Amino acid sequence: MLGVLNKVFDPNKRDLKRLEKVSDQVEALADEYTAKTDDALKAKTAEFTARFEQGESLDDILPEAFATVREASKRVLGMYPFRVQIMGAASLHQGNISEMKTGEGKTLTSTMAVYLNAITKKGVHVVTVNEYLASRDAEEMGRLYNWLGLTVGLNVNSLTKEQKREAYQADITYSTNNELGFDYLRDNMVLYKEDMVQRPLHFAVIDEVDSILIDEARTPLIISGQAAKSAQLYMQANAFGRLLQKDSDYAYDETTKGVVLTEEGIEKVEKAFSIDNLFDLTHVRLNHAINQSLKAHVTMQKDVDYVVQDGEVVIVDQFTGRLMKGRRYSDGLHQAIEAKEGLEVQNESMTMATITFQNYFRKYEKLSGMTGTAKTEEEEFRNIYNMNVISIPTNKPIIRDDRVDLIYATTEGKYKAVSEDIIERHKKGQPVLVGTVAIETSEIISAYLTKKGIKHSVLNAKNHAHEAEIILDAGQKGAVTIATNMAGRGTDIKLGEGVIEAGGLAVIGTERHESRRIDNQLRGRSGRQGDPGVTQFYLSLEDDLMRRFGSDAMRNMMGKLGMDDSQPLQSRMVTRSVESAQKRVEGNNFDARKRLLQYDDVLREQREIIYKERLEVLETGDMRKLVDSMIDSSIGRMVASYTTAEKPEEWHLKSLTEVISGNLLPEDTITTQELEGKTQEQIIEHVREKVTAHYSEKEVEMTPTRMREFEKVVLLRSIDTKWIDHIDAMDQLRQGIHLRAYGQNDPLREYQNEGFAMFEAMIEAIEDDVAKYAMKAEIKNNLEREEVAKGQAVNPKEGGQATSKRKEPARREMEVGRNDLCPCGSGKKFKNCHGAAS
Repeated sequence: MLGVLNKVFDPNKRDLKRLEKVSDQVEALADEYTAKTDDALKAKTAEFTARFEQGESLDDILPEAFATVREASKRVLGMYPFRVQIMGAASLHQGNISEMKTGEGKTLTSTMAVYLNAITKKGVHVVTVNEYLASRDAEEMGRLYNWLGLTVGLNVNSLTKEQKREAYQADITYSTNNELGFDYLRDNMVLYKEDMVQRPLHFAVIDEVDSILIDEARTPLIISGQAAKSAQLYMQANAFGRLLQKDSDYAYDETTKGVVLTEEGIEKVEKAFSIDNLFDLTHVRLNHAINQSLKAHVTMQKDVDYVVQDGEVVIVDQFTGRLMKGRRYSDGLHQAIEAKEGLEVQNESMTMATITFQNYFRKYEKLSGMTGTAKTEEEEFRNIYNMNVISIPTNKPIIRDDRVDLIYATTEGKYKAVSEDIIERHKKGQPVLVGTVAIETSEIISAYLTKKGIKHSVLNAKNHAHEAEIILDAGQKGAVTIATNMAGRGTDIKLGEGVIEAGGLAVIGTERHESRRIDNQLRGRSGRQGDPGVTQFYLSLEDDLMRRFGSDAMRNMMGKLGMDDSQPLQSRMVTRSVESAQKRVEGNNFDARKRLLQYDDVLREQREIIYKERLEVLETGDMRKLVDSMIDSSIGRMVASYTTAEKPEEWHLKSLTEVISGNLLPEDTITTQELEGKTQEQIIEHVREKVTAHYSEKEVEMTPTRMREFEKVVLLRSIDTKWIDHIDAMDQLRQGIHLRAYGQNDPLREYQNEGFAMFEAMIEAIEDDVAKYAMKAEIKNNLEREEVAKGQAVNPKEGGQATSKRKEPARREMEVGRNDLCPCGSGKKFKNCHGAAS
């Protein structure tokens, strides 16, 4: 019944009808635009920009703009967009995800939507998964845009700030998702406004949108600095962890991949490290190191989750199979793996700036995307990004043969069958693409084929430097290519001569992925543009997915039927049960990403407040009003904390004058006698008058121009220092908050409440800091804005230094007053501590 209702009320059909009307309008202009001269066509860009500036909407301009790009594409690129590509482009312009099958020309489709939005001169970002694709598309499609009078920029990791700024100033900018996110974070760490590279985020078209907004959504971008040394502790934990036995010392749940110490294991730790209680607060770091060491040994597999290359642990992206050089596991797990592999253990780092892709891309005014597989994640795209998924029909019908899964009892039997199938197809000249989930599997299949003398290419995380070239050749007669997951994504496999007669490209999957979408991507490599093709998945009862989601009944059924590895089970019922397991995993993953976003939204709100205030400091010439308001707030809190008693005679006025002298005014500027007999409000007003007078004297002494720069230095230093500490504190809070569930409290609610209280405390700390340094710092010569710490991008596929130092203004030095507390944190006055030496 539900299926019938879906067919009748299918929202995708309604969307397609709407898009078809747009296509009709564009196609109706085809003859008119074909008749135009090159110059007349090129002149359209300036005309559209003028019409937009005069108030005409992009929707009004759309048919003519699309017709312009369509005709220009034919003349410049030799390609003429099909009707379905016009529909896909209109969907992108409306802020949707256009789901278009492999080989349907997504890159050409995007040009119409990109051009239309670029005429606003606000900048359009075209986002790809790697720098190769960004460079390729910027060069190829750049010819079209340049011909039409638009500028094109390419933003890659190797560029200088000046080059990046130039790339972002272009009408259309090609970039990777990592580089965009890191540039945003770096821009909010600069010391001068002119050092920022990005413009306000206007419109983005994301290629392979599911890979970027779904697969990578749980991995935040982080710029970090060095934290305290902890290498030795991980080495000790690793040496001890090797001695622990499964079941007796620790329990491992294969379904959740959770590993915990048993009572016996805890006793062993306490005995080995000579401690009474592992869960005592003084042993938090040891407990953490032991747990991470266990996780490294039990749940993290070499050549599956990571590889060791050039003496370093390099993470393997579980979705793409690519190496993630420069990226490190957080929370000490990377150090635990380094200790496990006998490598040099690097120090843990502290987070200086962070953002998730979810929150970065939601900052755009309008967001759209393209992929061959998004429908299975439609709910997530709609709920989190407010984007609908519209399935665009193919230009030609799909005639690919998607066969029912073959299930074997053991992995060995499965690999043997896969190899035999490859050999048979290779003999008749049919190209074969073998998709594997892990690097280890690709190497096993490769070894089988090498033994049989079959020439083949292996494309995995260990060898992706030439992946585009390997993928381009994968459709040639007799070619055999083994690839992990989505390696080579974004490059079409075009069929060579005589391949169609041999049956087209054969795609063989060696096991099912947790996500149906990844399986669909593999299938979609075959049967492009109406070509023939065949897809076949080989499974075994020993596969991860089968083992984790109940294959006992299947194993019993195979046993009763007397089936062995020579007789695979082929059943649609089994295929349906596998897909059901996949749906459960997808649901769990969606819930995890949604939960992550709910936590990250707490930090997002705070980050936006801080970044807005920081930008105001950079942009505004005179910050005296802001500094005055911060000093006022600090005075109010200072006075209130010493005048809490109901009776004025019980107020601690002597202590108050000492604190005011230590933080705001020179010694003996204010006395206890001056404050006696005054109300709390009168005391605040009296102190404020004294402080304002002293500040004005200081300004006359320094000159207003130098004072304004001094205020900026103090504000930037205080905001940056306190914000970095706050991010770290929020991270610590987040890691322990789940324990609140044991007390029947909602961890998210607790995190929101405590995070808000911590943020308010940080704002007060910034105000107190600014008040103290503005009033007490002694200035000699000039003052230079300086970074509070050196940061580095540690989480990208292509990282880079995150901050830089500006040298223009002559150097100024800020000195601590002799009666101030020493900045070393000793609690002593500066003159009695580090000041004594000077």
